[in-house]
Amino acid sequence: MPELPEVEVCRLGISPHVINNEVSKVIVRNAKLRWPIPDDLHKLMGQSVKSVDRRAKYLLLRFDTGSLLLHLGMSGTLRVIDKDVPVAKHDHFELVFVNGVVLRLNDPRRFGAVLWFDDHHDSQGLLSKLGPEPLTDDFGHDYLFNKAKNRKVPIKTFLMNNHIVVGVGNIYANEALFLSGILPTALAGSISNKRFNRLTDIIKQVLAAAIEQGGTTLKDFTQADGRPGYFAQSLFVYGRAGQDCLTCEETLLEVRQSNRSSVYCPNCQHD
Repeated sequence: MPELPEVEVCRLGISPHVINNEVSKVIVRNAKLRWPIPDDLHKLMGQSVKSVDRRAKYLLLRFDTGSLLLHLGMSGTLRVIDKDVPVAKHDHFELVFVNGVVLRLNDPRRFGAVLWFDDHHDSQGLLSKLGPEPLTDDFGHDYLFNKAKNRKVPIKTFLMNNHIVVGVGNIYANEALFLSGILPTALAGSISNKRFNRLTDIIKQVLAAAIEQGGTTLKDFTQADGRPGYFAQSLFVYGRAGQDCLTCEETLLEVRQSNRSSVYCPNCQHD
């Protein structure tokens, strides 16, 4: 699943091609995504995209009359292509612009979403209960410590709760906990404020570095046969169970938490 850095790179990749561009046509080939695509999106014809924003893993294309929410789900990708590029399997939705540019959503598993917010109002309540963005000042020192008081949930599960903080998915939770020296199984309520503040700083650093690294793939968003939204990264623990720790050479171990893989170093990480 694309995580916050991939979605942010997607926002950066598509923005120059759609902002101030006027929609000439809306095409829905399969409305049965995670939620049904609204059947009245033809009203976007003649409107221009004013900005492209991101909230958690949701992209928001802002128009004068409201916001178009796009979510990539488990397997979705967005591409900016020419209108003459042949339609591929799982190309479910697209915006065609007056200059011939097309923003096309491909989603094999159909867990993504295309929704409309009239007057930018989140009537579905998808965004209203989300926690702070990790790269903003709202996610600062003392925040995690105060949220974790008396919580007996494992710290990795705690971090991946979007009501606590958005965008710290499985990959980056693994990486941030390793760099913070905290076991993924440690109980959130047992972690000191000092360790939480260090973890907060590292989460910001890990996500920012991933976004910067993903900037090298921005050109992929205009390639019809590309897989935009994903990019290679140098990871310390994620996907490396059974290999040597890059810091101490101890064998990395793996546990399952909420059906997700948690990889850690038994020497570098502690309760």
